[in-house]
Amino acid sequence: MSDSVDVSKGLPSNPEKATLEGKNKFLGFWVFLGGETIMFATFFGTFLGLKEGTAAGPTADELFSLPLVFIMTMLLLTSSLTSVLAMFSMKKNNFKNMMILTAITVVLGLGFLGFEIYEFYEYLHHGLGYTTSAFASSFYTLVGLHGAHVVFGLSWFITLMIRYSRTGGITLTNAPKFYLASLYWHFIDVVWVFIFTVVYLMSIGGA
Repeated sequence: MSDSVDVSKGLPSNPEKATLEGKNKFLGFWVFLGGETIMFATFFGTFLGLKEGTAAGPTADELFSLPLVFIMTMLLLTSSLTSVLAMFSMKKNNFKNMMILTAITVVLGLGFLGFEIYEFYEYLHHGLGYTTSAFASSFYTLVGLHGAHVVFGLSWFITLMIRYSRTGGITLTNAPKFYLASLYWHFIDVVWVFIFTVVYLMSIGGA
């Protein structure tokens, strides 16, 4: 199915699943997410097992700043909302609004990344290097892995926006691509909620 599908005749209510190609993309995507989930679960388990191993270095209580992490969380959750609204626009065949909301999602994601880079810089400045302790290594690996996924998700959005900016409309070919990118972004947000709870709240609370 080419990108030149005639949308003047109207799109189906679920254009992202209207073709066999779109359905196959969804199947492959869920298999991919299954592997991603197992990987993150492994790193969460590693962090929980090593978080007390500070080796006389900085601890979570000394470093973590909940106001900063809260701002980061709000940015990412808001970006998830704008991504949902973008998909609503897609289903209404409103290409322009979908692109605007996707762009807002990207800006919010970049804001999150900016704060995360600042957070890591502050921790390094206070003596928490990657090899400082088991706690440091497990923390940077888990949170850094999530940050890498954020970068990938943003790159995915940006690539789609550049590629289809001249299309001027939603087709049965680009609809699944935007929708899967949005689902991937939601997955990233869900992982962050777990990081916020397990890494930050539980560590500061001494759980």
